Amino acid sequence: MNLPVLILGCGYTGGRVAARLAARGIRVIAAGRRPELAPAHPLVTRAALDAGSPEGLQSLVPHVEQGCLLLHSLPVLDDGREITQEILAALGPSVRRVAYLSTTAVYGAQIEIDEHTPAAPQTPEARLRHAAEQAVLDGPWSSIVLRPAAIYGPGRGVHVSIPAGRFRMADGGSAWVSRIHVDDLAALAEAALFSEVRGPWPVADLEPARQRDIAAFVCCLLGCPMPASAPPESLHRTLRANRRVDGRAVFRLHGLALQHPTYREGIPACLAEEGRAPSRPQAALQSES
Repeated sequence: MNLPVLILGCGYTGGRVAARLAARGIRVIAAGRRPELAPAHPLVTRAALDAGSPEGLQSLVPHVEQGCLLLHSLPVLDDGREITQEILAALGPSVRRVAYLSTTAVYGAQIEIDEHTPAAPQTPEARLRHAAEQAVLDGPWSSIVLRPAAIYGPGRGVHVSIPAGRFRMADGGSAWVSRIHVDDLAALAEAALFSEVRGPWPVADLEPARQRDIAAFVCCLLGCPMPASAPPESLHRTLRANRRVDGRAVFRLHGLALQHPTYREGIPACLAEEGRAPSRPQAALQSES
């Protein structure tokens, strides 16, 4: 039986998961505030979702067939509410597997992160995300929580924000940064929906790096000046993080090799997909390293 996969929050990552599933012949219900972002495919049904209202969630119930799979990637809402409990109350009785895309923010101030590191959220939003994780993991369905580091890919990441002049380094860029290319995250989310792996897992590529080292790579590749430094408290919370995330375990359990194992492969691939030619060839950078 070809049961559909319901994707809540079918945006940057969810849209890629939907495309991967549809290419395999799997039906997808792609629900989000902007359903037009979901891939145009005969097997993808786009559904507008007002997640902030009970009526919005109830409107999805007719789409949910008994035994279907749910990829939940809705973040905390703009008004500060976290609605995972409401989602699970409305849709949970019909689903047999839930995969939830969370965040490494639930690790708080801890720097060295791997699959054994407990959550220690420190901000209100991180506490809400951790509570959402627990709601997913405590349900009667099979469940997995993926905690991605910074997600980058075509149109998103330091290769976009640095040349646009929007990027600032916290205290000279000494903090550690981990990241994951959106296509590697999508491949993992797809695999996780159909696996028996359970529990919470950090997700990152193979090379944590200092913020300044990634900035230098981008600037050398694109011929940009290095971004300025700024006090951490003046920056967005995502630029203040300092984490070295080891995400190898969850990829290993799913038998996946990363398409973009480090930013050194991932950023040039983004530029190629965007149709942007680097000012300096990748081979020249590698010969200097």
